[in-house]
Amino acid sequence: MRKIVLFIAILILFPELSHSREGEKITINGYLTTMQTVMFDSLSGPFLNENLIHNRINLKTYLSDHLTFSAEVRNRLFTGDMVELGSFYSDIIGSDNGAADMSWNIINKQSLLLNTTIDRLWLELNYEKLQVTLGRQRINWGQTFVWNPNDIFNAYSFFDFDYTERPGSDAVRIEYFPSPSSALELAAKIDGENDITAAGLYRFSLWSYDIQFLAGFVNSEDIVLGAGWSGAIGSVSFRGEGSWFQPYEDFPKNSGTILITAGGEKIFKDNSMAQIQLMYCNNPPDLVSFNNLYYSGNLSAKDLAFSKFTAFGQFTWAATPLLNISLSAMWFPDLKGYYAGPSLEYSVAENLGFSLILQHFDSVINGEDRNINLGFLRLKYNF
Repeated sequence: MRKIVLFIAILILFPELSHSREGEKITINGYLTTMQTVMFDSLSGPFLNENLIHNRINLKTYLSDHLTFSAEVRNRLFTGDMVELGSFYSDIIGSDNGAADMSWNIINKQSLLLNTTIDRLWLELNYEKLQVTLGRQRINWGQTFVWNPNDIFNAYSFFDFDYTERPGSDAVRIEYFPSPSSALELAAKIDGENDITAAGLYRFSLWSYDIQFLAGFVNSEDIVLGAGWSGAIGSVSFRGEGSWFQPYEDFPKNSGTILITAGGEKIFKDNSMAQIQLMYCNNPPDLVSFNNLYYSGNLSAKDLAFSKFTAFGQFTWAATPLLNISLSAMWFPDLKGYYAGPSLEYSVAENLGFSLILQHFDSVINGEDRNINLGFLRLKYNF
């Protein structure tokens, strides 16, 4: 473990060693961020503060013309009020839902928590029209921006903006490309509870649309059928997806869970973009709190909905080449609630960016008014 820590320190202190050039057989890149977080119910109430230093290292080596190996590590140093919650918080940070536990709390003290997680570790074989990937990897079958019912292997939370790489799965994935516009995939993963998810997907192009169909078995309990599309109506992109999850033990007594979502986006001449997305779910899960479901890192594609109908909108404007301003919002009718999230991103220098993000949740859960505010200040350096 000391060697791992030393290797990470060298890359942080001497980032020029990690720069890659085209044609090299080994590439190393990543980023280093520092982010201050504040959480509160109201301005007159108590504040919870946390600081996170987040380092990511991505290693890829081309063993031959047909064989590639990759390993990616995220290192997170937490300090502040949340760490003082003790094992409740450190267990969440250190949890690993994969078949192999590759997350370690290296330092776990009253006010300091250092975690290292390997979230990518795969070997890929390419031969003509066939590609086989074995190990911890990201299997992304989603088509839309916010909610992805087709993303059955590793669903993610829209609100967890600091984890852009998204979770991975311990899986084997076989891809066959009959033509440049079509693909057939078979994939299977196993998690820490020995539950298996296995499915097949066929993707093809028709009428200038990319269309996909999938079928499989999720978490050793649900049969899943799904479909998705991606295309455009004039100058507006139009995409969507839907999945039906049916517990095989309750069939046909249980009607299952259906999630359908669709949305579009349009880019305007003034360097701005508007996005909308709607989702329907016939059987949304009971929600205890926003934090437990959307920041726990154990999100299922079956549990994406807060209410039967959900709406999302976002407007982004590049005010200058260095400054982006964005405002996003969601509406949860069943919870009599909403989400609002303004953000600002500024490029301070080459490979160095500053972000200010606010997140406000307001709802009625179990008959009680709930609201929570989160603020984030982040400085990010890419190397």
